[in-house]
Amino acid sequence: MEIETPPTDRGSDKPSGERRGLVIVHTGDGKGKSTAAFGLALRAHGRGKAVKIYQFMKVPSARFGEHRVFAQLAVPIEGLGDGFSWKSRDLEHSAQLARDGWARAVATLRAGEHFLIVLDEIMYPLRYGWLPLEPVLRALRERPAHVHVVLTGRNAPQELMDLADTVTEMRLVKHHFNAGVPAQRGIED
Repeated sequence: MEIETPPTDRGSDKPSGERRGLVIVHTGDGKGKSTAAFGLALRAHGRGKAVKIYQFMKVPSARFGEHRVFAQLAVPIEGLGDGFSWKSRDLEHSAQLARDGWARAVATLRAGEHFLIVLDEIMYPLRYGWLPLEPVLRALRERPAHVHVVLTGRNAPQELMDLADTVTEMRLVKHHFNAGVPAQRGIED
């Protein structure tokens, strides 16, 4: 490791634009996309802001770690799906759940009552063709100006990344699964 001298000046000018709602995309093949979105949700909630989380692939009855803590904090988190596609018994039903879930999410976007809305794992229904991309882009463009939106999932469409204000790509460097270590409660769920 190379030791470096701490900076003594800011390094860039302070932005002079107005604050507004942002579209933030967390994508890539690395771990941490949903976790980063949940961190933003916690930060906003900690500031007294209204937050709503939609999970496109989780079942409504899911009780993973994030569901338990968000319930304790009274942050609404809603599963909209029936699990990942390899667990589904009926992919058309999964597609319909995604469409129904999108209708709920877009209504929340348009209502403008939340400071931050998380659309967790929305890239799966977009990539599978269960949700058309254009209505999602339109809803993001037409949302109330103060509403922040975080979208997560692998392989975000270029059009969505072009629309976004901030895009972070999580890059896989090393993963314990490849060494034969299974998922662990409190780390992956």
